[in-house]
Amino acid sequence: MSKISSVFMMIALATAGLAAGYIFNSWQHEQKLSASKITDDGQSLVSNVRPLFKLNDLEDKVRDVKEWDGNVLMINFWATWCPPCRKEMPAFIELQEKYKDKGFTIIGVALDEKQAVIDFTEPMGMNYPILLGEQQGMPLTTAYGNRLGVLPFTVIVDRHGNIIHRKRSEITFPQAEAMIKPLL
Repeated sequence: MSKISSVFMMIALATAGLAAGYIFNSWQHEQKLSASKITDDGQSLVSNVRPLFKLNDLEDKVRDVKEWDGNVLMINFWATWCPPCRKEMPAFIELQEKYKDKGFTIIGVALDEKQAVIDFTEPMGMNYPILLGEQQGMPLTTAYGNRLGVLPFTVIVDRHGNIIHRKRSEITFPQAEAMIKPLL
């Protein structure tokens, strides 16, 4: 093997090692964030209170997260340009339909331009509130625990306003259902 080949091999191995370390660290951090447990009586063992916010909806009405106090909330931060975000939307529509009468609400916070959000959501038949995060969106995800700024980012909030679960990455119907059912 030539000296140049050896150098490229060492660089490739170092890069792979760094990438593996980053992925492992991110996974480990996700496990810690998801480690919130619920007691048998439905109370959170972690006091992690939901940050308050007010954002416009697609009709330019200011919506306050407090209007959903007393409900189990799934707050999903997403963008139209994010493929995993787009992929999880049908599951959210199904979840909202299935559990809306049990005090469950999904709030979608779009980190995108209003027209792009309207163009995406109208054909989908969204059955839950979509709010426009705009400039407040990324700082708001950070306030909810998304230190890496990853999308999609979803939090589950119990009826008392405590954040029970955080999920960075796409969430499936069975995963979301398993998180919300004990809280309903």
